[in-house]
Amino acid sequence: MRMETFIRKALGLKAYKVTELEDGPERVVARIDRIPGRHLRCGGCEGKVSLVVHRQAEREWRDLSLRDRPLVLVYAPWRVRCPVCGVRVEKVPWAGRWQRITDALLAVVARLARRLSWKETAQHYGLDWKTVVAAVHKAVAWGLGHRRWKPLRVLGIDEVSRSKGQRYLTLVYDLERGRLVWVGENRDAETMRRFFEWLGPRRARSILIVCCDMWAVYVDAIREKLPQAFIVFDRFHVVQHLNRAVDEVRRECWRQLTGEERSAFKKTRWLWLKNPWNLRAEEKRRLSILCRQVNQPIVRAYYLKEAFQRFWDYKAPGWSEPYLRHWLWAASHSRLAPFVRFARMIRQHLDGILRWTQLSVANGALEGMNNKVKVISHRAYGFRKVDTYITAIWHACGDLPLP
Repeated sequence: MRMETFIRKALGLKAYKVTELEDGPERVVARIDRIPGRHLRCGGCEGKVSLVVHRQAEREWRDLSLRDRPLVLVYAPWRVRCPVCGVRVEKVPWAGRWQRITDALLAVVARLARRLSWKETAQHYGLDWKTVVAAVHKAVAWGLGHRRWKPLRVLGIDEVSRSKGQRYLTLVYDLERGRLVWVGENRDAETMRRFFEWLGPRRARSILIVCCDMWAVYVDAIREKLPQAFIVFDRFHVVQHLNRAVDEVRRECWRQLTGEERSAFKKTRWLWLKNPWNLRAEEKRRLSILCRQVNQPIVRAYYLKEAFQRFWDYKAPGWSEPYLRHWLWAASHSRLAPFVRFARMIRQHLDGILRWTQLSVANGALEGMNNKVKVISHRAYGFRKVDTYITAIWHACGDLPLP
């Protein structure tokens, strides 16, 4: 088979032919021309057209390499008259609109960009960084338009920091199937409005459970837009607030201690915050010595923390609710200000926390997704534009089909 015929069949050229092949020292150039009498396609609606206006200057498209040299396609596109769109530049079959690389090269660039940073991908293929960005944007747009949907039943909503200064992205995750559903800028009421507009009433009707933290914006939006769904507050965030209360008590104790007591209390933060089964033998011995001082506020805070953790083991509401209410009474009367505030917060969100014993839904998969999102940002040393960052998240975490 001649190389010209091979290139023509590989690119799927029906109305075109390879007229000349230039074998240079740095690249291989394939010159393409139209076959007379064949229909061209409109660059707007992609419909068949037969009226040709005039021809433009030659353009180049970078294709996959032939061994160690890049293949470049050279073609002078025609301006055609479409009955629907008017005068447009023809649609070439090997590349999309405004592209300077072929669809085949775009697909492999997008595939590698899921594993490497975009700069490394550009260096690997000898492309400009902006070309890789455009390729990923197009691949993500195509993937979002062609991904398959199944009814959403269990959603997880969480935020991830995107830069300094309390700037966040909101991630919505399908906890039942483990896939990313939606990404939006900020975590305010406007963000939730855009999400529910995108979701639509039809998909919203199938949602039964939503797991989120106790951020009021999320809770209010879910109660308004998904009245049929049960809200479950994420165990990870509840325990995070609990550990924060323990750490506040520890800091207050540190300020009041002096002399040898302060020396013995140094470097004990993680002793109080770790789960007992994760402690090493020497850590257990040191914690046991510290807990002998029963009147210390930090010891009372530690015992309250461990008593609260027993709540997650209950499976029946008839047992879990009395236990939690008894713990809230003890925390409210503990004379520890951080635990009093924590108990007040739990009372305000009691229904969503008690549903844990029935549903046992957590945002663990979404927290893992948050870590992966942070790795994407660190790998690129940050993104200047939010849209580019969101595109990178979709490309690496969205499990989208590639064109």
